[in-house]
Amino acid sequence: MTRDWQLRDVPAALRERYVGAGQWTDDTLGAVLDAGLARAASQPFTVRSRVRPWRGTLGAVHTMAQHVAGGLRSRGVVPGDAVAFQLPNWVEAAATFYAASLLGAVVVPIVHFYGPKEVGYILRRTRVKALVTAARFGHLDYVANLQRLRPELPDLELVAIVAENGGDAGGHLPFAELLAAPPVDAPVRVDPSSPALVAYTSGTTSDPKGVIHSHRTIVFEVKQLSAVQASGARPSLVGAPVGHGIGMLAALLLPVWQAGAIHLIDQWVPRDVLAAMLEDDLSSGTGATFFLTSLLDDPGITARHLELMHNMGLGGSAVPYAVAERATKLGLSVVRLYGSTEHPSTTGCTHDDPLDKRLRTDGRSLPGVELRIVDERARDVGVDEPGEIVSRGPDCFVGYTDPALNADCFDTDGWYATGDVGVLDADGFLAIVDRKKDIIIRGGENISALEVEELLLRMEGVAEVAVVAAPDRRLGERAAAFVRMLPGAALPDLRALRAHLEAAGLARQKWPEALHLVEDFPRTPSGKVQKFLLREQLRASGG
Repeated sequence: MTRDWQLRDVPAALRERYVGAGQWTDDTLGAVLDAGLARAASQPFTVRSRVRPWRGTLGAVHTMAQHVAGGLRSRGVVPGDAVAFQLPNWVEAAATFYAASLLGAVVVPIVHFYGPKEVGYILRRTRVKALVTAARFGHLDYVANLQRLRPELPDLELVAIVAENGGDAGGHLPFAELLAAPPVDAPVRVDPSSPALVAYTSGTTSDPKGVIHSHRTIVFEVKQLSAVQASGARPSLVGAPVGHGIGMLAALLLPVWQAGAIHLIDQWVPRDVLAAMLEDDLSSGTGATFFLTSLLDDPGITARHLELMHNMGLGGSAVPYAVAERATKLGLSVVRLYGSTEHPSTTGCTHDDPLDKRLRTDGRSLPGVELRIVDERARDVGVDEPGEIVSRGPDCFVGYTDPALNADCFDTDGWYATGDVGVLDADGFLAIVDRKKDIIIRGGENISALEVEELLLRMEGVAEVAVVAAPDRRLGERAAAFVRMLPGAALPDLRALRAHLEAAGLARQKWPEALHLVEDFPRTPSGKVQKFLLREQLRASGG
């Protein structure tokens, strides 16, 4: 049975405008990728990995994708079905993404380090029909986790396993059997307004939110972001997970549209990244500031590396002025961009903008994007006055997997309330000054404070918890837990907190990295914890 996605109603005037301007076309994601992979067939595709290294071409990956598509189709996957993958930055992740798109299926990328709590929710909420995942990677045993979840997943009909060196698939279908199927020779035609992609992002809710993009919104996003990138830029080594929006765009989508090379690495080890840059003449370090600062801090960085990194785009998390200034002093040209999984490319600077604008603002509205700053009553505020950022444009998503969330963030004119606070200067440049959303952005990945709090409250002796963002020079932010214990309860340490969260199946990247035991919290008159005061305390103390 075809799923009813209950997408938001895009106002007719906006639909007509986007179609009339050529921003929304009838091109599907599968058709765009099929044509792009054919056009870039001779370009290199490399994966740097200690367990699954790979070197080949985009043409070879295109062929793999056509066979995987055939394998999925022969096992019952049809247009509109949800096909998920949870894989590190391996060639099989790219082949699965492209294969699902060729079939007109809805691609559901899952960040490879998510634990069973997040994965179970995503598979249930999206009603995933087919999943491609690894047997294991690092400390995660995906097959064992899946066995725990399987009774709760009635819609999951097919699981294909990528096992190291042809190892045990745990009773599931080996990925090699998908590759052995007859290929799909052309992309399946589907409605361009229908869902093409569901990207999950942690935010103010306990569970991750499923962000639905149609073929039209994600195809325009690829074209738009490609147009603002520096011309003639050399290929980049991407370490951001392809299961996340930033890695997916940077590694799997933009290079195909631009007919460029694709280079992936499955573990971000700065010395390995620096060596790869010299070996293949690559740039790296774009995206969240963590990727840049980790390279700049490594003792192995040289003047040649800095030459390769000349044009840098930073976004995905807060970009401290000190980081942008440091990079500039080293001879790098830095630009900042602002967006979200929901509205991926909202604003951005170019390398031709004045230095002060590039270092202190997140740029101007990108082509097709409209932007306003409003107060609590949705009235526009003045120049240089802070307010909530609301936006709309051809790349803005078409709804959440939980349709109840749509009414909270869209008005009848199609404006999306971002929950972020910013100011617009007289030249139209945006600067992000705060967040209404209670999230922590660690190295470009969103952590829901509420999700961590709810799990910690189940810990014996815990009376109250507040998880907030602490400043981190390398990652931008990290999670810090303030905990009030019940009278007489044994006081926990950070190790005990982490053991509790590991047992609950929470991804390690979300675990608090600092513990502060308190007797009480600062509160509003109604009793609500004043988290902004806790954040200020951490900023004043350096975390």
